This record gives sequence, C-alpha cells and structure tokens, in this order.
Amino acid sequence: MKPRLRILLTNNELATRAGSEMFLYDVALGLLRRGHNPIAYSLKLGELAEDLERKTVPVIDDLNSLQEPPDVIHGQHHLEAMTAMLRFPRTPAIYYCHGWLPWQERPPVFPTITNYVAVDDLCRERLLTTQGISPGQIRTMYNFVDLRRFQQRSPLPQKPQSALIFSNLASNQNYADIIRSACRRMGIEQVGIMGSNSGNSQSQPEKVLTHYDIVFAKARCALEAMSVGCAVVVTESQGVGGLVTSENVEELRRLNFGIRTMQAAPLSEASLSEALSNYSPDDATKVSNWIRAEADLEKYLDDLEALYLEANNRATTDYFPAEAHLTAASNYIRSLTPLIKQYANIEYRANHFEQQTLMLKNRIQELQDNPPESTSVDNSISEISAVKSDSIFHQVKNLFTRWKTR
Repeated sequence: MKPRLRILLTNNELATRAGSEMFLYDVALGLLRRGHNPIAYSLKLGELAEDLERKTVPVIDDLNSLQEPPDVIHGQHHLEAMTAMLRFPRTPAIYYCHGWLPWQERPPVFPTITNYVAVDDLCRERLLTTQGISPGQIRTMYNFVDLRRFQQRSPLPQKPQSALIFSNLASNQNYADIIRSACRRMGIEQVGIMGSNSGNSQSQPEKVLTHYDIVFAKARCALEAMSVGCAVVVTESQGVGGLVTSENVEELRRLNFGIRTMQAAPLSEASLSEALSNYSPDDATKVSNWIRAEADLEKYLDDLEALYLEANNRATTDYFPAEAHLTAASNYIRSLTPLIKQYANIEYRANHFEQQTLMLKNRIQELQDNPPESTSVDNSISEISAVKSDSIFHQVKNLFTRWKTR
C-alpha cells in the first residue's frame, strides 16, 4: 500500500486560470483523489485558490500557517519554491521548470532538490545549461490532460464552420483580427475568443471547446483542444507553428506546442491560411486519439507519485550539513541581486520622471493662466527643452509655438 503524503505545491500565483496554475490545480485534485494531502502555497491568491479550497485543498499564503512539515515540496517558480525549501530545510523537494523565457521559471540550486522536472525538451535544455544541476537529476515529463473532464466531441465536419482563439493573451486589440481574416478566406465566419485578456475567461473550457471545429492555441490550451477532437493550429503572438497533424503531433508535443514550434512562420494571414488549408477531420481524430492515449493525467500521476516517493525515501538516507543550505541560499540571493538592483534603478527613474511630470504640469497650468510675452517664449522653450519629459514636454513646446506664432 502506498503511503499517504503531505505535498506542498508552490506557484507564482493562484489567481487566474493560466498554464502552471491549472497544472497545479489538476495535480492537486488528482493527488487528493488518490488519498494524499496536497497543500497549495502562493503569495497571490484569487479565484483559482478559492476553487481549490471549495474542493477541500488547503491554500496558504504564509508558510508559518503550516504547523507540520510536508513530506515533499513540489516547487514551481523559484521565489516561492526557495521560500518553501528554506522554511522546511529537511524536506526533500522536486523542482518543475515550465518555461524557457519567464524569469520566474529560472531553476534554483539547493541541496534538498532531488530531481528537476522539465515539461518539454526545451525546458530540459534550460536545466542542462544551469550550473549546479546534474544531468542525472533531470526528468522530462510531458504535459497531460484530465480526460475525465475533456471528453471527445462528435466527428468534425468535412468543411470547418467555426473557430476559437483559445489564449489568455488574445484580444480584439492584438492579433485576433489577423486570425479572423484568415478564417474568412476559408469561409469561416464564426470566430470566438476564450481567455482572460478578452474578458471571456472560462472555468470549464471543456464545455466550450466541443462547439468549435478549429482552435488556435498553444501549450496547454492546444493540448486540451486536441484531446477534445478539434483541429488545432499552434499560434500566438510569437508566430505560427502550423496545423497539428498525426505526422507531427509527437514532435510538437516534445516541445509542448510552445515557443520554439512557433518559430516556423511569422504570425500573418498568409501563414495562418496555409495552416488552415491542411484541415482534415479524419486526421484531427487521429491526433485526438493519440493525445488521449499518451497524455492521460492518471498515467502522469502514477509517474509523479513514484517521483515523490523516491524523494521521500531519499530524505531518510541523505544528510546535508547546515553549511550546504546556507551556501546555496547565499548563491541564490546573489543571483537575485542584479534583478533587485535593476528594479531599484527603474523605481528611482520612475520617481524622477513623476517629479518632472508634476513640474511640467504645473508649468503648463502657469503658462495657461499667464501667457508669456512673445519675447520670453524662446527662453521658455529652452527651459522646458532641458527637461524633455516625452509627451508632456511636447505639449508644453506646442503650447509655446502657438503663442509665438500669434
């Protein structure tokens, strides 16, 4: 019989329904179903945290609330993960890398981390190029879908009738119109958007996806759409990865349908039209069947439980002196120093700009109340030019120019 574990899962935030947040959500509920005791930790809580608590998963924003140390730390995002590992220095941890670019994903090096998990081959490269991480510590575990929620839809029509842009980034103010134009060229008039930036975030996307034939998405959103049986074009603002087919699905999944795949073509009406021209309802069904066979959450949880147990067993045999923890903590703080100093510099510049802005606003008001004589306009322009505060400077200069030409 497998032991019941108390597992502390960390994340940058638990407010909106985004990639790593929903990963934690599905894993926590899956562990709960299997008899474990997951606990979620983040400093930024919101709707998703409330949803987890309604489903009886404890959510905390202060580790001092945890009266008993966890058996394993499942770390995501280095600030929260390091906070947890320093608070519970005897607890073994695994650390997940979910992305190539976000600074929050930067992997920390700490003696209690038994394994690092990459969600795709690109994240594995990030781990392999991080000093202090041994290749033997790295596991690659490709992303999953909760097939209990995401049921397959009826077969796709021979000619697509509808499309959905499934992304938290997409909106009518950015690339949505490019996708709509490409769809119109294919005779697709019904194009919806689902995601936070469009104001249409959905807690149950599985109920929405079944109503669309083609889905434009990346990463987790793309994976979920494929599991339902939609034809998927991998895209977001970074570019177009093309239509997912039975021939390329395995390769694209190894890159999590993410940023490297979207380097294939720029985001344009032409590249999207080319992807749509390969639409095949029969092939979309093959893709869906493959995803459902290879990316099942339950299989994923089997492997994750084994990783937790391995880490927990290591805790009884490995011993790390306090000096090792302190050295790792010192190195981590040193790695943060440039970011903190950069932020301090930006804050200083912002405050300085705010002071300049206030001065110029006051000067504008003064000049509007008491228009200068024409002989003093040139001197006033020189005075304002010395400040040069972007739009406000131009407002003042234009004001002087109008007075000068009276």
